[in-house]
Amino acid sequence: MPKTPSSVPLKKPETARVHLSPTSGTARLFLALMPGEAMKAGLAKHCEQWHWPADAARYAPVDWHITLHFMGSVPHQRLDELRAGLAVPFTPFDLRLGLPELWPHGLAVLCPEAVPEALQHLYADLGYAVLGLGLRTDPRRFRPHLTLARHAAQARAPLLHPALDWQVEAYVLMASTGDVRQRYRVLQRYGDTGAKSRHLF
Repeated sequence: MPKTPSSVPLKKPETARVHLSPTSGTARLFLALMPGEAMKAGLAKHCEQWHWPADAARYAPVDWHITLHFMGSVPHQRLDELRAGLAVPFTPFDLRLGLPELWPHGLAVLCPEAVPEALQHLYADLGYAVLGLGLRTDPRRFRPHLTLARHAAQARAPLLHPALDWQVEAYVLMASTGDVRQRYRVLQRYGDTGAKSRHLF
């Protein structure tokens, strides 16, 4: 049964100028939760407790995020439309990350101990928004996770570790850069007015 979106008033989203690539007419876009500096510090300490193989491709802190919806390649001329159309009612919530796991294909991830109702609502509202813009959503079950590394099949997660409490105050529209030094850039931030958005490329 369709869910009625939350009635929390919208705050004006922050907008970043987009530097369009002259050689590409599309951008690979997704919606995500992105940790702030305090949470990144906790994640960095958590990563130090893993045992990593030499060939593990660890993500830089600037690339840490939890994907909400992946939209794939979208024409640059639709970016302004998407920025406006992906603004949905948002309620801040707490998220506790406390389950380090190794997933198939060599993914090392950190998962929440539970998925709060506010996150479920945000995921659903954004899914309706994405579909309303004529884009597809991933049909697989939502499994929120923060990727720490790829090519990490031989990694060992810490046996004892404190959970990390994340106060989620915003969600972001992001784009892939194709640059391993910084895989993703923020195009727009929704839900608060405290942090500056970053340019795409």
